[in-house]
Amino acid sequence: MAVAYLEIDLRLTPIDPWRDVMAAQMGLLGFEAFVDSPFGFMAYIPQKDFKEKEFLQIELFEIDGLQIEWHTKVITTKNWNRQWEENFSPIRIGERCVVRANFHPPEKADYELVITPKMSFGTGHHETTQMMICFLLDLNFTDKRVLDMGAGTGVLSILAEKRGARSILALDNNPWCVENTNENIGFNHCTKITTKLNDSIPHKNQFDIILANISRNILLQQIPDYAKILVHLGDLLISGFYVEDMGIIQNACEAEGFRFIRNFKKNKWVAAYFTKNEY
Repeated sequence: MAVAYLEIDLRLTPIDPWRDVMAAQMGLLGFEAFVDSPFGFMAYIPQKDFKEKEFLQIELFEIDGLQIEWHTKVITTKNWNRQWEENFSPIRIGERCVVRANFHPPEKADYELVITPKMSFGTGHHETTQMMICFLLDLNFTDKRVLDMGAGTGVLSILAEKRGARSILALDNNPWCVENTNENIGFNHCTKITTKLNDSIPHKNQFDIILANISRNILLQQIPDYAKILVHLGDLLISGFYVEDMGIIQNACEAEGFRFIRNFKKNKWVAAYFTKNEY
């Protein structure tokens, strides 16, 4: 018997930074997949599991200045699978890395990442993920201890292992994201990634590289903590903020003893690379 899914088409005004926040909150309610759209995103949940009252209790519905429109339609399992294949295509990042789903045929590349397309953020299609991957392809990960804050699908952790990292701690505060990361770890035959349902800084650990593709405000809150757990001359790779935020992000990093190396820009998004000074 075909399982009926409910598709909710959400339109957010403004979209950012609320799209990722809304998706995270809906993930806690049992939504299994998200696909970005020009105006927001589509979210999917088994029809029998959708509880409208709980959905409307999401705090974002009460935020002043944020308009949320939503429309629903029912799709069958067969159409659900087709929906993913239509909305998720392999993506090549530079000449060395390909991100594809498990239902796509293999492609030749130095690094082939198999990511189940259950949410768009972290599949490689978002500008911030692409820029972070470009940094990872240039950086030396051999025998490094890595922290991945806000791991999402685990795509950065998986690439870090393939690049030679000794160990990776992948943290996310969304249970669905942790489950998805674990699934993708299996698809990619990774053995050095530890996942945890947590967004607290692991103060008892030391890391050689920190990856944080998260929102501007969370970065500003956590940068002082990154300085405490990153070794001297360690590397900090961050994204999830806009071009106009680069100044405040750089100032916050430099105030904690980080030195700016370089950044990438794509459309309105930025990814930046810092190292921790030796003092």
